[in-house]
Amino acid sequence: MKAAVLHGREDVRVEEVAERPLGPGEVRVRIEAALTCGTDLKVFKRGYHAKMLTPPCVFGHELAGIVTEARSGEWAVGDRVVAANSAPCGECFYCRHDQPNLCDDLLFLNGAYAESIVIPARIATKNLLRVKPTTAFRDAALTEPLACVVQGIEDLALMAGERVLVLGAGPIGLFAIALAKHAGCEVAVAGRGESRLALAQRLGATQVVDMAGREDLAAAVKTSLPAAQFDVVFEAVGKPSAWEAAVALVRKGGRVNFFGGCPGGTSVSLDTTLIHYSNLILRASFHHTPRTIRRALELIETGVIRAADFVDGEASLSELPELFRAMAAGNRAVKTFVDVRG
Repeated sequence: MKAAVLHGREDVRVEEVAERPLGPGEVRVRIEAALTCGTDLKVFKRGYHAKMLTPPCVFGHELAGIVTEARSGEWAVGDRVVAANSAPCGECFYCRHDQPNLCDDLLFLNGAYAESIVIPARIATKNLLRVKPTTAFRDAALTEPLACVVQGIEDLALMAGERVLVLGAGPIGLFAIALAKHAGCEVAVAGRGESRLALAQRLGATQVVDMAGREDLAAAVKTSLPAAQFDVVFEAVGKPSAWEAAVALVRKGGRVNFFGGCPGGTSVSLDTTLIHYSNLILRASFHHTPRTIRRALELIETGVIRAADFVDGEASLSELPELFRAMAAGNRAVKTFVDVRG
């Protein structure tokens, strides 16, 4: 089969890769939709992922497709499915304490940029879901990234009528806007990109701060929205400066989610007096759980989240190396659909 193989830093090649036989409990899926992701871009730039990938290896993790072979009684040839990119062990301390996203033995899955993929038995049991006949595959392929944002929004325990500020207008920030609006909140966004900010407004953001030509997030928001007070700030930039801005922008007694992962080894400086006397709640959300994977698919299949809003690019598998070079250079597409047979 054809597959994109990561060989190292900014080195991806489309190659012929042998399909391996299935083990007990495993399922083979013909990929009908694969989508690009910011994590995959980071992997491309770094040439590896400490927890998931050691080159040379296949990569990509947002996918949906059709079962073509199964060694599991739960699945049959022809089933329409979406797979999460991991599954917890169910036995470690964190799994036993209802924190499966922190599992000590998370089993990861990569290889979405290929004609087919083998779903390991644990993922086939815990995080492979059936997709309704009426659900398009490119919609279903949004399940994994959406599940991460569902986790972050649920961690914030949003209430209808609250004022939410989203920092960042990339895919994660746009998901957060849609979910906060669905929860009945008033949403503002600070981010870059004319088309992304226009999409943010279509998804429910009623106040927009365009960060073009600006670097100081806190100053830009305070200048543009001087009267605004935010109950919640959802940080989706992944820079220490954005983490610091989130704390500076939330109201007294408010809540912050440091959702965006910063580069390894970085640190932030926070005003301890502000945090203490403003009684702030600060937290960070990581990954997803089997429950939020299912909730994400439910949001997709009920039309709350649609690929038509988020997937604004298309490329063939043969074009993937050039696509990632363009993404690294600043391609502003939200998500790109990858035709794995093209």
